[in-house]
Amino acid sequence: MTIQPFPLPSDNPELRSFLKSRRSNLAKNMTGPGPDKEQIEDILEIAARVPDHRKLAPWRFLIFDGVARNRIGTHLGRVFEAKNPEMPPDRVTFESERFLRAPLVIGVISSPVECPRGTPEWEQRLSSAVVCYNLCLAAQSYGFGAQWLTEWYAYDSDIAIELGLGENEKISGFIYIGTPKDASLPRQRPDMKSLISYY
Repeated sequence: MTIQPFPLPSDNPELRSFLKSRRSNLAKNMTGPGPDKEQIEDILEIAARVPDHRKLAPWRFLIFDGVARNRIGTHLGRVFEAKNPEMPPDRVTFESERFLRAPLVIGVISSPVECPRGTPEWEQRLSSAVVCYNLCLAAQSYGFGAQWLTEWYAYDSDIAIELGLGENEKISGFIYIGTPKDASLPRQRPDMKSLISYY
């Protein structure tokens, strides 16, 4: 196998325009179709092209599509109801249907590894966060909508057990992917001048 050199950077106004106008698409406003199997594989390959000190790949993917979204939803409803017995049935139903908002949900799991050369765990966690963002960009480059969410179940210990997370693993995010029903509305952006300083 011949390894091709990385091309030298060149001016790319189309990419720049895409990045400047990028917005999340609300999961609740998504519908089908979602990516097919080949597109999912390509999106995941793009997502994994992130800074990764010493090539540790300290993250992994968990895919929810088809009936798997119903299965995890049933578990979400049970856990939520057990921990919130005062909530009305319609709220439990709402929680159990969270994964049905988009035809595809991909969980990004931060999975730090022991590194003999001492790559800090914090750097490994940061790498998994970049995977989440790159996953959104990859899905949107195909014309799909994408939203990076966590919500309560990303931090719940019972859900972590259900999803088979290891002791040192954490959910960096759930990426909802589908066809947006509407264009994303503009949102207020930060005042950049207040965020920039020079040393």
